[in-house]
Amino acid sequence: MQTEYTRDEMLTCSIAREIPPVGIAAQGIATPLVSAGYHLAKLTHAPELTISYTVGNTFSKELLPISLRNYETMTIGNALMKWSFMEAATQYLHHLKPWIEFFRPAQIDAYGNTNNVVIGNYKNPKIRLPGCAGIADVTNYLENIMFYIPRHNKKTLVEKVDFVSGFGWQRDGLSRKDMGLPEHGPKKIITELCVFEFVEGRAQLLSLHPYSSLDEVKENTGFSFELSNNFHITEPPSSEKLHLIRTKIDPLGIRKIEMLSGAARLSYLAEIIHKELRLL
Repeated sequence: MQTEYTRDEMLTCSIAREIPPVGIAAQGIATPLVSAGYHLAKLTHAPELTISYTVGNTFSKELLPISLRNYETMTIGNALMKWSFMEAATQYLHHLKPWIEFFRPAQIDAYGNTNNVVIGNYKNPKIRLPGCAGIADVTNYLENIMFYIPRHNKKTLVEKVDFVSGFGWQRDGLSRKDMGLPEHGPKKIITELCVFEFVEGRAQLLSLHPYSSLDEVKENTGFSFELSNNFHITEPPSSEKLHLIRTKIDPLGIRKIEMLSGAARLSYLAEIIHKELRLL
């Protein structure tokens, strides 16, 4: 009998599944779902995985349970080496090993163009977003770019992004070749409902998570899509992986923050802080 699991656990396992046995997995800022996925990969099929942390600018192979209080201990205290942001955002470091990175876009279209800068007009935006940091650089040349969407909706998966802060496969009829870029673009979009893969530069539905439906995905996606030739139902988390997530990787449930927004996120964050303070 299949153990019950949550959507954040499905996302964690889906992210982990994409990690190669050996290589470097880049960890951004405020992305605990990605951190949980990388941890799960290291504890299962990728024990030699090296994690590149933006917080601290370091490489590390050591793991601690995901924590708000001990994060710098994991990223800096257990570092193999430090790097500069310029080294990570250019190709300087990327020759070391196979390199994979997950991004969470505020908007993404069917061609993998992403927006983390503004919602609305750039000069008079409705919302000013945090910015793209190195995304505009690495999406131009990195071969293993993945996206993840904790809250699958039409505001995020859109027909056309308001501002391109990360180039996908094409935009306004201009291909990567037309732009003078390497002819490899992003690979997949993993959401709380499904997984898309890019086929000939456009997103196709690769798999549905067991609890979702094709109608639900269509109703919550702002662009049209076709089914992949490899379409299937996503493999659910095993009981062994769920045990690792819940007891060794993220017993405080910090990964769930990304599934929430607004007041619900603030309330849940306060709960986590309270739990960590009790552990002092």
